[in-house]
Amino acid sequence: MTLLVMLAPVFFLFELWQLVMSERYVGIKQIARGADPRAMGPSEFVSFFWSMSLILYSIWMVAMLAFPNSRVFATCLLGVTALGYMVRSRCKHMMVLVTLTIEGAVRIGLLMSLMGYSWMQRSH
Repeated sequence: MTLLVMLAPVFFLFELWQLVMSERYVGIKQIARGADPRAMGPSEFVSFFWSMSLILYSIWMVAMLAFPNSRVFATCLLGVTALGYMVRSRCKHMMVLVTLTIEGAVRIGLLMSLMGYSWMQRSH
């Protein structure tokens, strides 16, 4: 496995953080209030950190395509991300949280599988 795989735990934590932030800004309380998440968005610092993390995450996924042992995981992560984006861009506001939660859960599962696979490869 490559050194790139060693970044998987970082992106795993990012996914968990992203799920918490999604609940905070697009969650059930905001849906019940009828609040627009764009009007009450995070601070500029958090937005910058979040955006840069998403860019780095995307670069990492694409870079993982170059290595045979991680290619399947990277392809699945990119596919889930693309599918999630397509669904979120077409669904109603009330379904965005559901979509984000499912998308995040699948990516977390893929990252856990990648970490487990990497660990198994190193122990052999």
